[in-house]
Amino acid sequence: MSSPRIVPVGDAAILVEFGQDIDPAIQAQVAALAQILEEARHPVIREWVPTYRSIMIHYYPSLAPYEGLAAWLHDRIQMARGQQAVSRRRVTIPVLYGGEMGPDLDAVAAHTKLSPDEIIALHQEPDYLVYMLGFLPGFPYLGGLDPRLVTPRLATPRTQVPAGSVGIADAQTGIYPLTSPGGWQLIGRTPVKLLDPEREEPFLLAAGDILRFRAIDQNEYDSIAAAVAAGTYEFTAIEPDYQAGS
Repeated sequence: MSSPRIVPVGDAAILVEFGQDIDPAIQAQVAALAQILEEARHPVIREWVPTYRSIMIHYYPSLAPYEGLAAWLHDRIQMARGQQAVSRRRVTIPVLYGGEMGPDLDAVAAHTKLSPDEIIALHQEPDYLVYMLGFLPGFPYLGGLDPRLVTPRLATPRTQVPAGSVGIADAQTGIYPLTSPGGWQLIGRTPVKLLDPEREEPFLLAAGDILRFRAIDQNEYDSIAAAVAAGTYEFTAIEPDYQAGS
């Protein structure tokens, strides 16, 4: 793994780059630094945004010069690189596959030459790594899709994709947290809210989480959706789970 780079971005942000590839080991270093920043709560730092291979740190330049913060970050980066394990939550997302909820399931089946049942089974097998949130607030970019499920985006994006839709785009899978335009191939939908401004923590998922999908039927979907609407649904996540370098 190459040495991290500290790069100024404008006059109020610093970019820390851990590498050039999309790789779980690189993401582990990003997650480790984010965890260190969370624990440190440096008063000069406003916020930080993890990505696949880097982390953007926004700070108050009036409170500290770039050089001083960069030196402080350099020491924390060394701590992150030396950290043997990062804390990861394990979450399960229920999904109703196919039909109205997954209108592109048959198209993905035709492209991959797999049956819809095989696609559903393969989509549930992996432990997906949440590399980052982006595109939309709370949208998780997940790594770990089975290569047999790789399917290109729609040639013409939809003008409206319902919140909770689970899709495939090339070698990635993800979940739409809110209704928006989008070009991913939709294979299912979850009744769980990934974004809820009323929650203490609006985003359900975070970079570094480990996620699995679980197929449900229409009755369970309706039951969960009703509980979510009533504010009584209890989403559970197993935490912490410590995984060395992954």
